[in-house]
Amino acid sequence: MRQTTNTILMIRPVNFRMNEQTAVNNYYQKTLENVLPATVNAKAQEEFDNYVEKLRSFGVNVIVVSDTKDTDTPDAIFPNNWISFHQDGTVALYPMFAENRRSERREEVLDRLEEEGFVIENVVDYTSAEEEDIFLEGTGSIVLDRANEKAYCALSPRADEELFIEFCEDFEYTPVVFTANQTVNGDRKAIYHTNVMMCLAETFAVICLASIDDKKERKNVVKHLKTDGKEVIDITEVQVNNFAGNMLQVQGKDGERFLVMSQAAYDSLTQEQIKKIEKHCKIISNSLDVIEGCGGGSARCMMAEVFLPKQ
Repeated sequence: MRQTTNTILMIRPVNFRMNEQTAVNNYYQKTLENVLPATVNAKAQEEFDNYVEKLRSFGVNVIVVSDTKDTDTPDAIFPNNWISFHQDGTVALYPMFAENRRSERREEVLDRLEEEGFVIENVVDYTSAEEEDIFLEGTGSIVLDRANEKAYCALSPRADEELFIEFCEDFEYTPVVFTANQTVNGDRKAIYHTNVMMCLAETFAVICLASIDDKKERKNVVKHLKTDGKEVIDITEVQVNNFAGNMLQVQGKDGERFLVMSQAAYDSLTQEQIKKIEKHCKIISNSLDVIEGCGGGSARCMMAEVFLPKQ
């Protein structure tokens, strides 16, 4: 199976703001003082449009679907949490922690992909788990090593272990389970999404090993990465706070590989880390300050990778 794709689905925001329902366990969100909601949304749209334009300029095929005004979906800009697309034509739908994020799941997103010539054979729907307050937020909670058929998951209020194991059985992935923490007001608390502290590319991984407090779990994660021939590029918790873990490797023109991240993430990296990454592929970075500040998510969260077969 391929680890990277040239096609990305992105949702253009219409109601973007800080989502009070997700802020309870997403410690990266901030309220922008004295900034009107309309201004926040307009700035987020501007960042979004610049980001899409930049990706396209490198030959990435970006399919943009606009969010709808009919629902109150401030986080619609992060589609990777509710849907994932797989090479055999399967689509997975995931149970979401915040009630107002559940309306992000829209049939017309699937219709649009079919209009673009992608084939959807089968939909695996895990969303009924919401009725039991069980959550697993897509490729936010699960970082997939598609090529080696492994799935990494940092357990949190948004990533249930049993449901994760069920996903791995359904999709035939080997599960790698651990807990990743961050310091919040002096306490160690679970990082809400795995993809905030870890990014998996074809030949390397960017990961905050210090966030995995349990030594055994940390060793196990490193062992899996190294067994699969990945160079491990370690980042700090400060860098995680700047979204340096929230990156995605994509394909551009003629299959060239790029690692996509925000400007804040790039600026937080050391020269040595940048060198290590650039041995493997070029970097694309773009300013996402308002989206990161209010949304508590970054470059990777905004991209749902499309691996579906074409007609």
